[in-house]
Amino acid sequence: MTVLSELAETIAQRAKADPESSWTAKLLAKGPEKCAEKFGEEAVEAIIEAVKDNRDGLISESADVLFHLLVMLQSRGVALDEVLDELARRQGTSGITEKAARPKS
Repeated sequence: MTVLSELAETIAQRAKADPESSWTAKLLAKGPEKCAEKFGEEAVEAIIEAVKDNRDGLISESADVLFHLLVMLQSRGVALDEVLDELARRQGTSGITEKAARPKS
């Protein structure tokens, strides 16, 4: 099991916890929209650290991004394995080719 898989499992377990005793449960109790908002905030913070060329800050904020991505996925009932399966499906395909094959929205 990878660190991300272990973290996803921990988040799934904490989703059932009392929001007064778990940050994860508290965030999930606020709903998917709040989880998405928090993910976006963390992504922006990672971008800022990248632009500032702050390696340590980028590492730290990237960890926050991954955590909050997993929380957001949990809030919508999407398993990490589903995302990993999609990445595996795309592996070996040019990004330009993959993007062109997507349905137009």
